[in-house]
Amino acid sequence: MTASQPRLGLSCALTTPFLPDGSVDLARFTAHARSRLEAGCTSVTICGTTGEGASLGLPSRERMLGALRDAGLDLRHSVVVGMAASSVEEALAQVKQAAAFDCRTLLLPPPFYFKDATEDGLAAWFGLVLDRVAGENLRAILYHIPSVTAVPLSIALIGRLKERFPSTVQGVKDSSGDRDYARSLLVYHRDLMIIVGDERRLADAVRMGASGAISGLANIVPDLMLPLANDGRDDPRISALVDEVLKYPVTPAVKELVAHETGDAAWRNVAPPLSPLTNDEATRLTAAFDAIVQRAAA
Repeated sequence: MTASQPRLGLSCALTTPFLPDGSVDLARFTAHARSRLEAGCTSVTICGTTGEGASLGLPSRERMLGALRDAGLDLRHSVVVGMAASSVEEALAQVKQAAAFDCRTLLLPPPFYFKDATEDGLAAWFGLVLDRVAGENLRAILYHIPSVTAVPLSIALIGRLKERFPSTVQGVKDSSGDRDYARSLLVYHRDLMIIVGDERRLADAVRMGASGAISGLANIVPDLMLPLANDGRDDPRISALVDEVLKYPVTPAVKELVAHETGDAAWRNVAPPLSPLTNDEATRLTAAFDAIVQRAAA
């Protein structure tokens, strides 16, 4: 990370609350965003993986951004907008929408439908999108999450995009959990913000120069996450919590823990094709969560 490259710190990968009719619960959404910022997160990332961004179309995103603006949040500095698009046309529409609300930072995954794309094909897709990002004076964090997209971002591809768009490509979020890949990012792309998605690798990566995290666990335990993201201080509770969450579909599991922590069962609602945890799964997960937190407090 260069002296001119700011740290990200801890960004909450904000989970999205839904009403029974499937629309976004804007009141809970804005209250939760504000609570994460008040808890010490430097920003909230909306419409990412934990936020079910691939299930949210432009009208829902418009209402969410408007609700954050109307609630007085600083969208320029405190909100990262996750994108989810396979077509260039849809991606450009999401870029334009974010710019219209004065959001300045985008989390940009690759197109996820075609799994046999070449590096040249991916470079062409990203080039068309990043041209618009640059034209709107926005910045992009490239998003490497092959477990979801099945489209990895190679170290070489990141280098090509960084060279072509030096003032636009701001960083890379690595949610692969691959220690060797993370090390390669920190060796070859230290001039970018390297952002960690797997909380079990976070403290080690920060000590090696990573810029912080976009974290699903920040929905639940931001106080535990802050020392890892800011100072690279290990906390065995975090690894234990991640291991428990990964026993279940991740986004419904995070929402179950938000419901558990807040006492608000409405947080269990998810958008199709996801399903909430079963009652047995929820009981096991929340019991494990309580045991991990209480053990640390004892």
